[in-house]
Amino acid sequence: MDDCLTLTATQLLEAYRRKTLSPSEYVEALIAHIERWEPHLNALYAYRPEALREAAQASSRRWARGEPVGMLDGVPVTLKELIATQGLPVPHGTLAGEHPPAMEDAPPAARLNEDGALLVAKTTCPDYGMLSSGLSSFHGLTRNPWNLDCNPGGSSSGAAAAAAAGYGPLHVGTDIGGSIRLPAAWCGVVGFKPTLGRIPIDPYYVGRCSGPMTRCVDDAALMMSTLSRTDRRDAMRLPPEKIDWQDLDCDVSGMRLGVMMEAGCGLPLDEEIRSGVEAAARQFEAAGATLVSLEPVMTREMLDGLDRFWRVRQWNELELLAPEERARVLPVILAWADDGARLSGIEVMRGFQQTMNIRRATEAVFDEVDAVLSPTTPNVEFPADWASPVNDPQRPFEHIVYTVPWNMGEQPAISLNAAFNDSGMPIGVQIVAPRFADRLVLQLAKAYETWRGPPSCWPLPPAEH
Repeated sequence: MDDCLTLTATQLLEAYRRKTLSPSEYVEALIAHIERWEPHLNALYAYRPEALREAAQASSRRWARGEPVGMLDGVPVTLKELIATQGLPVPHGTLAGEHPPAMEDAPPAARLNEDGALLVAKTTCPDYGMLSSGLSSFHGLTRNPWNLDCNPGGSSSGAAAAAAAGYGPLHVGTDIGGSIRLPAAWCGVVGFKPTLGRIPIDPYYVGRCSGPMTRCVDDAALMMSTLSRTDRRDAMRLPPEKIDWQDLDCDVSGMRLGVMMEAGCGLPLDEEIRSGVEAAARQFEAAGATLVSLEPVMTREMLDGLDRFWRVRQWNELELLAPEERARVLPVILAWADDGARLSGIEVMRGFQQTMNIRRATEAVFDEVDAVLSPTTPNVEFPADWASPVNDPQRPFEHIVYTVPWNMGEQPAISLNAAFNDSGMPIGVQIVAPRFADRLVLQLAKAYETWRGPPSCWPLPPAEH
């Protein structure tokens, strides 16, 4: 039965239709698989195998009658801890403060529940979702399944680790500066950040998106049909639009594809990543696209301005806590946010204004090209117990320079595996398109995934290596 765990969500649904596999059979194999992995990974929060079994049995009965409740009936899914599910606390990755049960499902959780997806568990994230790391005062340490000594990235750390380890085919993360795409790159999976508002989310904020994290582009596209349905709780949502998310055919001949190899600031680009992304660009060129070399959109002033604004935003939350509660937050978060108490209002406003400057710069790129290809991360790996690739609270955003511009600019962006380095760790390539061109991003990613071919392997639990 373990062979069924390699099925994509589309293949899984077809097996249910043909009655060659039931949701209960799949879930039994999945539970056994998670038991082998989870003591090593620590990717899950509120994992309840018996509740999952009961939900799978109900789905199996519906499929036996030929009456699935929705398009994802019986397909296991995980949700990042920050996405509220009714009755479960939302600790935001931190021990600090009270954690009352959520009163209702957030929009992504509600849509998945409507379509019959089986919630396996919530997935881990760092304190307040403000680290690109698997380090959390509440959840502990989440590790990268490709190498347990390495970090999965974050803040959708558990989602990326769960996807790479095969905890079912569908996972949902959130992203305000790269929190879907960065861990997707470091864990070798697909991570899609749609146009701001394409997937309604609550609470909403400037640049904050939810999106699929999967092992293949087809599964990310499948999820979009569910996740993109409207929800009035998100005042920044896009108007409802009929999009055939499964239509991923794409002819790239004649397209102008921008290649942005340099980020403009932050960490220098690892040469193995450069080689991997350049090889991906050549695949598009061989298919008829014209490659256009692009200058970076980010500057040091932009990155430092965002840093100042986000420090104050975080301190605004921490200041509400009693001193003894604040002391329970990860020290690296406290050390970073501490400067927020001393910045002036003028400095904060100048920092926030960089959001608009980034938006202007990213939008101007698409006067020249149809889409952009870049690295997702500047580095390939970093130690499991580090808070970021530089592990310095005074340099917190040196690694998000390829991803954060497209959050501030609101463009859709996807990361998928391009190659592996010499030590076998994944390398991510990012594809970006203009605002609202979400399907184009998926189409380009699907084209590249087809040329690249399926992965030769996925990581196995330590006892099975």
